[in-house]
Amino acid sequence: MSKANLIDPFGRQVEYLRLSVTDRCDLRCAYCIPEGFKGFEEPADWLSFDEIERVIRLFAQMGLKRVRLTGGEPLLRRNITDLTRRLAALPGIEDLSLSTNATQLARHAPALKASGITRLNVSLDSLDPQQMIRIAGRDALANILAGLETARQTGFAPIKINMVVMQENVDAIDGMVDYCMERGFVLRLIELMPMGETARRLGYVDLQPIKARLQQNFSLIDTVMQGGGPARYLGTPDGHFNVGFITPMSQHFCATCNRVRLTVDGVLHLCLGQEDHIELRPLLRAGASDDDLVQALLDSIARKPERHEFREQPAKTIRFMNATGG
Repeated sequence: MSKANLIDPFGRQVEYLRLSVTDRCDLRCAYCIPEGFKGFEEPADWLSFDEIERVIRLFAQMGLKRVRLTGGEPLLRRNITDLTRRLAALPGIEDLSLSTNATQLARHAPALKASGITRLNVSLDSLDPQQMIRIAGRDALANILAGLETARQTGFAPIKINMVVMQENVDAIDGMVDYCMERGFVLRLIELMPMGETARRLGYVDLQPIKARLQQNFSLIDTVMQGGGPARYLGTPDGHFNVGFITPMSQHFCATCNRVRLTVDGVLHLCLGQEDHIELRPLLRAGASDDDLVQALLDSIARKPERHEFREQPAKTIRFMNATGG
């Protein structure tokens, strides 16, 4: 199959899939899971490892190169390293990474590395225990920091720290910079997207002034880092520290969007800020042939929209990140 099959109507080649393996999480970050949310998928509706492997194999035959496992919290999915081992072995998959909140990472890091996970992104929004309780809904900071240290000792590098910036934690950025500098972690600051009323209430913070301040204070220069995501990076001239900025609101990156998202129940989302999607689970469980599935994937890529409309229509899309995948 030609890799050109995964080129969307706007000339973008889709080569990156965010794969949600569960919508469950042991934290309750308000921008991800609203308070009182109980609408989790039943495990019987989750794609099985065989179903996931089949979809990724077909995608890879058409040019998919990168897969990132997400959730919810992917380390809550039982026997997750069985899946990562299978995906790492698929021809065409060049980069297999994982996003985690790191609460379970201390006991999983060695097995993840052995199974083929090459890179880790860890969600961490503050180093202040009380602030983390307010943001994440439980006291998990000690477990997260222990997980990060185990991952570092296991040999994962680079480890990227994802910090969603909002009014609650904007004062914690400088402390996070110091923490990442000391340990050789990459810091990535992320603008809050207005996905649901709960997220909008948390308070959007424009990262452009913060980017300018950090660039001046630390004499940072433009740099590039490995990965298929949308971050724009600055770094110290000696390469010791890098900070990325993911700015879907103040400086969107839709023109270079190369990714789609597959939920745990088999829904392929083509854009976070639009409703275009295709349901793969009914096809998988109705005996669809590989050709049928390939055609469904091609049809979906042909419907990938040009861009989100978070600024123009902030209430248009109501979707919870634990269900969609990070």
